[in-house]
Amino acid sequence: MPDDLLSRVPPPADARVAYGSDPNQFFDLRLPVGAKKSKKLCPLIINIHGGFWRAKYNLDHAGHLCVALTAEGLVTANLEYRRVGNVGGGWPGTFEDIRAAYQFLAQHAANYSIDPARIVVLGHSAGGQLALCLAAHEPVVNRVISLAGVVNLCRAYELHLSNNAVVEFLRGTPSEVPDHYREADPMQLSIPHADQRLIHDLNDEDVPLAFSSDYVAAKQKLTGNRKEDVHLVEIAKASHMDLIDPQSSAWKQVKNVVMRLAR
Repeated sequence: MPDDLLSRVPPPADARVAYGSDPNQFFDLRLPVGAKKSKKLCPLIINIHGGFWRAKYNLDHAGHLCVALTAEGLVTANLEYRRVGNVGGGWPGTFEDIRAAYQFLAQHAANYSIDPARIVVLGHSAGGQLALCLAAHEPVVNRVISLAGVVNLCRAYELHLSNNAVVEFLRGTPSEVPDHYREADPMQLSIPHADQRLIHDLNDEDVPLAFSSDYVAAKQKLTGNRKEDVHLVEIAKASHMDLIDPQSSAWKQVKNVVMRLAR
């Protein structure tokens, strides 16, 4: 099983596109072969990388996932954004970047061979939180996938996940900044309009499986106009990083979920 994803250099993107003026406000765009020439509109995968919202981790390692999905006929936009340690990073700046990038891509879809009716937002680890948060705050986002996502921020605080990364991100504890947790925590947000797919490896040592399984169980209990379309896929014999590594044995299952949602 490959374990060097963070050090492997992905093939270059077709273009690096700025969606804002900050050096961290850009995305790497990849287009399927022949998409521009054929003028065919393709589904778009907006990928939000993880790294516990910290500037230590950037988008590079997620390039491999984007290359693999582009080879399947999808446009991919691998987002970079301000993170904890960057000027303006943390809450709410980090999320404002995700929202601005989505709005930019939706508004310029025709320029990038994107079918605006088939946009899937995909996030890994902390990116899973940002993806679901985007769906909650942008009602037009109706297809979202969380890969081993940190989708319960109060629980992340209770477990002191990654040395209290969520406290750094939200600028305080749940008792100190309760509004930030209410605004950012997917477990507390309503997402009745979106098809939500959560994928998690059974023995994740970075983000425990219970984050996704408890989220899905809680959301599936909702009824009436609060009911949410949410499903969990559990993957055995995989690690936290395997879910975004096209060389891993877990990748086929992840790819199948993405392709079904992108149709």
